[in-house]
Amino acid sequence: MANTKTKKCSHCSEEPMDTMEDSMCIADGTEGEDIIMDAEQEVMNHAMSEKHKKRDSKEQKDLINRLSRIEGQIRGIKKMIENDAYCPDVLTQVAATRCALNSFSKVLLARHIKTCVTTDIQDGNEAAVDELVELLQKLMK
Repeated sequence: MANTKTKKCSHCSEEPMDTMEDSMCIADGTEGEDIIMDAEQEVMNHAMSEKHKKRDSKEQKDLINRLSRIEGQIRGIKKMIENDAYCPDVLTQVAATRCALNSFSKVLLARHIKTCVTTDIQDGNEAAVDELVELLQKLMK
């Protein structure tokens, strides 16, 4: 990958990342060779904090099932492009996928507030509110 440079993420404008010159955060899309591997690595490098959340098996299974459906929708869109599908048909599927991803985010956010944020506040960690506000600002871009 030539033309590699460090720049701020165009989605959240916070974490520096190494990308190709014209690339963007995985949230916005990416260009270049080895897109899937680069995207997976970018997510791992960009999105991981030192905090962790232990999820019960039911919650984890629900979230993974939702992501698996979204992954299937993405693969379907890719096949539509490979099969020269009509643009409005592809765009309709993109909108449906975006809706599914938004739904996933709402479920995860609600669980985060009900568990992590509530526990932190009860433990006297007032910084949890600031962290939540910052998160909401990122989600509402």
